[in-house]
Amino acid sequence: MIQVDVGMRKLCCTGGLLMAILIASGCAAGGVTFEGKIGVVESARVLNETSSGKRAKDSLSAFSKNRQAVIEMDEKELRRMEEDFGRQASVLSATAKKEREDQFRRRVAEYQQKAAEMNREVQEKQKDVLDGFREKLELVVGKVSKRLGLQIVVEKGKGGPTLYSEAGIDITGQVIEEVNREYP
Repeated sequence: MIQVDVGMRKLCCTGGLLMAILIASGCAAGGVTFEGKIGVVESARVLNETSSGKRAKDSLSAFSKNRQAVIEMDEKELRRMEEDFGRQASVLSATAKKEREDQFRRRVAEYQQKAAEMNREVQEKQKDVLDGFREKLELVVGKVSKRLGLQIVVEKGKGGPTLYSEAGIDITGQVIEEVNREYP
């Protein structure tokens, strides 16, 4: 249900993509060349390999599983109601049949509304948790970048704005170490 990596990638890629576009458009428009130190960081790897990232993912997973369990209980109840109606349909009067059908329809509508609400809750929780992690990541990337004399750090990873980078400019390992140090 939750796709943490996809959500994190979307959050992290937006800023990096914007920066890459600005650099490219500035270079193309004015013939300006960029003579600074650039680094890349793979945010998804930081999320997966740090203590605070793992806690964030575990928190999201537990929250999602809890909501999914509630939905599954409601689904079982709806199936039971449908089976009971199927078994009893032949002995019920027309009025009783209609009443049970109406009751079932109302219950299905309530289920659908509840499922949609819980899905929204999961998405909001995912956004809140990933935004909080993103804030920590940005602070740490800033510290590591200053220490290394980097002027720009761009998101690296599948689906990110960086299509190629040399291994020497990847600061992900240093960021992971710093995140684990600052947010054990």
